[in-house]
Amino acid sequence: MNGNPVVSEAGILNPLQHALVEYPVNASPNDAVPIDAGCLQQLSHPQTYTSMKSLQTTTLMANAIRALAMDAVQKANSGHPGMPMGMAEIAVALWDGHYRHNPANPGWMNRDRFLLSNGHGSMLHYALLHLAGYDLSMDDLRNFRQMHSKTPGHPEVGITPGVETTTGPLGQGIANSVGMALAEWLLGQEFNRPGFDVVDHHTYAFLGDGCLMEGISHEAAALAGTLRLNKLIWLYDDNGISIDGKVEGWFTDDTPKRFAAYGWNVIPDVDGHSVEAVDAAIARAKSADRPTLICCKTIIGKGSPNLQGGDKVHGAALGEKEVAAVREHLIWDAIPFDIPAPIYEAWDQKARGAAAQAEWDELFAGYRAQFPELAAEFERRMRGDLPGKFDEALAAAIAATIDKKENIATRKASQNAIQALAPTLPEFLGGSADLTGSNLTNWKESVAVRSGVPGNHINYGVREFGMAAIMNGIALHGGYIPFGATFLTFSDYSRNALRMAALMKIRSLSVFTHDSIGLGEDGPTHQSIEHVSSLRLIPNLDNWRPCDTTESTVAWGAAVKRKDGPSTLIFSRQNLPFQERDAATVACIAKGGYVLRDVNEPRAVLIATGSEVELAIKAADTLAGQGVAVRVVSMPSTDVFDRQDAAYKADVLGRGIPRVAIEAGVTDFWYKYVGLEGAVVGIDSFGESAPAGVLFKHFGFTVENVVSKVKSVLQG
Repeated sequence: MNGNPVVSEAGILNPLQHALVEYPVNASPNDAVPIDAGCLQQLSHPQTYTSMKSLQTTTLMANAIRALAMDAVQKANSGHPGMPMGMAEIAVALWDGHYRHNPANPGWMNRDRFLLSNGHGSMLHYALLHLAGYDLSMDDLRNFRQMHSKTPGHPEVGITPGVETTTGPLGQGIANSVGMALAEWLLGQEFNRPGFDVVDHHTYAFLGDGCLMEGISHEAAALAGTLRLNKLIWLYDDNGISIDGKVEGWFTDDTPKRFAAYGWNVIPDVDGHSVEAVDAAIARAKSADRPTLICCKTIIGKGSPNLQGGDKVHGAALGEKEVAAVREHLIWDAIPFDIPAPIYEAWDQKARGAAAQAEWDELFAGYRAQFPELAAEFERRMRGDLPGKFDEALAAAIAATIDKKENIATRKASQNAIQALAPTLPEFLGGSADLTGSNLTNWKESVAVRSGVPGNHINYGVREFGMAAIMNGIALHGGYIPFGATFLTFSDYSRNALRMAALMKIRSLSVFTHDSIGLGEDGPTHQSIEHVSSLRLIPNLDNWRPCDTTESTVAWGAAVKRKDGPSTLIFSRQNLPFQERDAATVACIAKGGYVLRDVNEPRAVLIATGSEVELAIKAADTLAGQGVAVRVVSMPSTDVFDRQDAAYKADVLGRGIPRVAIEAGVTDFWYKYVGLEGAVVGIDSFGESAPAGVLFKHFGFTVENVVSKVKSVLQG
């Protein structure tokens, strides 16, 4: 499957002279042979090709991508020209023949989704967006990889119009695409009605060898095959080259058989430099009853006479001499960053995109007339707005925790919150990585998603990374608020997808239970020590570690209401006591940190989260009996607390008062609050296998140790 493919080079057209020529593989420009009209007639495209453009025109369109890619990388002296040059014909076949989108409205709800999982080749995407008519100017292409440009080194959603997801870490783009295809199918099952398929689009992804080497490709592809997501189409750039050279030394998978085993439709051995062949493969894929992998044989850096087919063209500028050689080889006379008007006309998709959306708008108008409530609900969901009754349901759920005063594990408090909120949130799409009964992320009305059977709860299997990245795709598609769960210690597996969610500022929710040495007998492999603090280091990720039922419900409400970033919800396995609060104190929980118990003229402040709040309260009681008045601060979300104004934070933490922080995890993080003069009761080693109570005592999470720490900081 790997290695350099044997393919014929497409005709190469001088865009200014309009002379069609053809080269044998690795030929020099001097070997060019003109193609006569008869040959051109035989090479015209079949009816599967939507635009019915000639080979002459599609060759020009592909070479425009090559020129823009090499020019932008050369100007930046940084980037990856090989992939855009090698996938140019594949891009023409998809974008000009099948991809339904509207450059004037990148957010059109029923657009196809396109993801560049091999995101290092970002200039391919930028060239396509520019040529198709998006708000991406030639000056933007000239600023490739420059500060604050709309063309960063890897595609970033929210930065470049038309980019659907942020890619770069290989494999995550294709995992995102599974989430998008899943969201499309579920929304269609929920909202479509006979004669009104208002949700009806495809998800396409480009990927390379690197994406398939990443383990997440297995996690995502296996689930997509099981669910038979037939509107998901991946186009694989099989060029046999990665940065280290020919991949045959480390990647010899039989990819077609691998995907066939997943239950995919596989189209192997497609000539990736034939627009006609790729177009026909996409047409076949669109009629399949399962997801499709199209294996496109390509030459990396196609069109670079001295570098194509090798690793030197993968991740560096071609150099001025080779850029000149490419221009001569392709007979491309246009100056850098110049596209002749006829090529722009061939690529321009604004009119076609406007017509496609207008057709859908007319369909949706009829849908709204016949099903006004469904139409309004669909539009609300796609905007990401919460239903009007959500705040009322949240307030009632919080009030219920105060009335019941339950002493339960916060993982159970989490399930209760889900149960209370789900009836008002049809967009809830829950799940777990094979730990539903332990994470407690199901609810009475939850229905498991199965192949051909829609639902609102996903059994992701033991696929933590895949789950997190698929949830990102669901969130990016719109229409759902996804949440998925596993044990906190396994957040390591999903870490990079969590980081990407934070970078993309999307609303995906990760539930992590069994949050500390309180896990007990499962031992150090499953006991989280560094995880909470390390998650707090990710910018724009809100982490909540509540201490009881009320804080757990407030945390769920905050995570659901947050539209500009992801949240983690971190819960205990063991039961925790309910904490009494007045109404004003309950209102402060959403600020991330607040005074849970106060005294007149406190001599010290105890700061705690989660299960350690109980310990702080007990230590405060003991200290009070010894004549030492201390304030107790519960800080369920340090991230949210840090965003409060300085006056509020000072009011909570006190001014000039010694502080002691308590958390069953690494200590370093907490010195930002207690200072060098303060103290931290924590754990800086791995845990042990023993009952939770034994472990907490062994590691110093006792009233006696906390009291000792307070007295030590008071003594200076």
